[in-house]
Amino acid sequence: MAELPALVKDLALILIVAGTVTLIFKKLRQPLVLGYIVAGFLVSPHMPYIMSVVDSADVKTWADIGVIFLLFSLGLDFSFKKILKMGAAPVIAACTIIFCMMMMGITVGNLFGWRQMDCIFLGGMLAMSSTTIIYKAFDDLGLRQQHFAGLVMSVLILEDVLAIVMMVMLAAVAGGSSPDGGQMLRSVISIGFFLILWFVVGIFLIPIFLRRVRKLINDETLLIVALGLCCLMAVVSTQVGFSSAFGAFVMGSILAETVEADKIIKLVEPVKNLFGAVFFVSVGMLVEPRIVVDYALPVVAIVMTILIGQAVFGSFGYLLGGQPLKTAIKCGFSMAQIGEFAFIIASLGLSLGVISDFLYPVVVAVSVITTFLTPYMMRAAGPWYSVMERRLPSKVIVALNHITLSHPSASASKNKWKSLLTQLTVNTVIYSILSFAMIFIMLTLFLPFVRHMFTDWHHTVDFVCGALTILVISPFLRAMIMKKNRSDEFKALWSDSRLNHLPLIFTVIVRIVIACSFIFYVINYLSRFTGALIVSIAVALVIVMVLSRRLKHSSIKLERMFVNNLRSRDIEAQVHGRKRPLYEGHLLDRDIHMVDLDVPADSLWAGKTLSELGLRNKYGVHVSSILRANRRLNIPAGDAVIFPADRIRVVGSDDQLTSMNRALQDEVYGDDLEFEKREMKLRQMVITGKSPFVGKTLGESGIRDKYNCMVVGLEEGEETLSQIEPGYRFGKGDIIWVVGEEISLNELTEA
Repeated sequence: MAELPALVKDLALILIVAGTVTLIFKKLRQPLVLGYIVAGFLVSPHMPYIMSVVDSADVKTWADIGVIFLLFSLGLDFSFKKILKMGAAPVIAACTIIFCMMMMGITVGNLFGWRQMDCIFLGGMLAMSSTTIIYKAFDDLGLRQQHFAGLVMSVLILEDVLAIVMMVMLAAVAGGSSPDGGQMLRSVISIGFFLILWFVVGIFLIPIFLRRVRKLINDETLLIVALGLCCLMAVVSTQVGFSSAFGAFVMGSILAETVEADKIIKLVEPVKNLFGAVFFVSVGMLVEPRIVVDYALPVVAIVMTILIGQAVFGSFGYLLGGQPLKTAIKCGFSMAQIGEFAFIIASLGLSLGVISDFLYPVVVAVSVITTFLTPYMMRAAGPWYSVMERRLPSKVIVALNHITLSHPSASASKNKWKSLLTQLTVNTVIYSILSFAMIFIMLTLFLPFVRHMFTDWHHTVDFVCGALTILVISPFLRAMIMKKNRSDEFKALWSDSRLNHLPLIFTVIVRIVIACSFIFYVINYLSRFTGALIVSIAVALVIVMVLSRRLKHSSIKLERMFVNNLRSRDIEAQVHGRKRPLYEGHLLDRDIHMVDLDVPADSLWAGKTLSELGLRNKYGVHVSSILRANRRLNIPAGDAVIFPADRIRVVGSDDQLTSMNRALQDEVYGDDLEFEKREMKLRQMVITGKSPFVGKTLGESGIRDKYNCMVVGLEEGEETLSQIEPGYRFGKGDIIWVVGEEISLNELTEA
């Protein structure tokens, strides 16, 4: 008999122990993520009293997949579009937190007399909170619907982006070079380039692909396609030097803008839960009691540094971003832990041979302890704010509520210039990246292939390839030059003052020069013309692009297609529902916002109308829309009925929404303790001469009313059952087939 592979045995052990521990934690009303970590410690080699995992390398592979799917789900739930809507606040908060926590980490390392590189890498590890752990904790505690949770996730995503820059800096420091040199600048440009390229190309292509195959896709194929795209972007991300988890998040944020996003979220949920559990179990497996004992004092000191540092500097960062004190404290207290990026940075230091061997297990121990404390820190935010509100003078509270680094412009004219220049910069950057990407593909991939195919037509191939390249990028170059020249801001500034004419013309000239530079590069790469001739050709081609009506229509069509794809979920809602409320998607004030709540399949609310539920009177919330099977009912009336698996969009404060969501999840049908006994069975019965049913009709017999059974047919042959007519009277020897519970059938048989 063949022996099971070690991976299957390990997976069985992990899931059994994790399932048992999480049931206990569920009973104790503790977050499941803590249960997974405890389970990981129990199955690790450091716990010799029970069975241990045999092959930790395979488990780590599964854990890496878990991080990918967790970040993919995060992208589906919280896209880049949401971050952009929040403005500069997340950027200010993220930069403040990273700088302050890194300085605190370096300081703590120096206090213990550790080597300089150990201190620097420790600072990098402490600067990055765990996106995965916080997302899971929010989910377990039912806080994901609250407003502050969205602010925290936006900062965490930016931290993940900045972590890539930090790793480049740390590698440069480890190599003895300056961390603020050209390598760091190239890293920042590379991140921006690929992020914009992936997002723009993804939003343009993926919704079109899903629309074309929509008739062929069912739940199974949609799940496979979504996970395939996730893994593809993870591979692409690693190929260009980023983490696989970051690529998975980007793909999730792209799919979040498609019509199929809600369905993908539900389909991916079980996969995410399985691999996510393995990830958190693997974190628990890394705990080494010996290291924790030997370095107990540094571990405690680093834990306190994270808890106090994030509580203080995290809250301060959100205050600088313009958040009120209560929200800032909730955000800061939620980020008091380190996770996967700390492990990645520690692994980088070990691979470069610049940090001590003890630092990795110390950081793992700190990560586990802070992960344990994360739910309690989240719960402590509210009481701590209440203490501050009672102890601090009201003037101080008011001053803290109005700290911000962002201020409105002084005049309307400055606002117009700011708006116009921002739009021009964004358009120029996006179209430049697209043009550069197409040139790279044509000259690096397409040209060598064609040259290899037609070796004797070298000059002709170069000419054709150059012409095709310019033709492909021409819609982008024309849009770069002409877009926004007829915008309201441009026209208003032109008519406001003659002094604006020259700067406005200058913006057009700059864009023309950039467009010409792309054409110049292509021609110069493929020909031996003089510089002056190439410039002349480039200018002439740009003039042709500007005057071409066909090119104008092409660029407008491409842009409209992109915008429609980006707004596809909103457009779908407008098509299948009534007009969306004007306030939808916008904050009404600091504390009131909108969230989506899912109705459980076994909810007691199902089948009831909004009037019967009385949500406004009970919880103070307003239902703005109901999403049901890709159909949206906006501003539902009181007679609107709630169905299982509905998604309700609700407006209210954090406390109101939390109270309603708790009731929605708790008010479900209880378990049927006699479920097995109530199984329905089919039985054949013969009407005897002594039967009380002889001579009676089906209605007179009382089989349904008295015995709670149902006659499904009268047997007329070996393979034939006929329906019993209302006037038919049972006779001796009739064979009937009856369905009912075991007890009811026995009572009927005795009769």
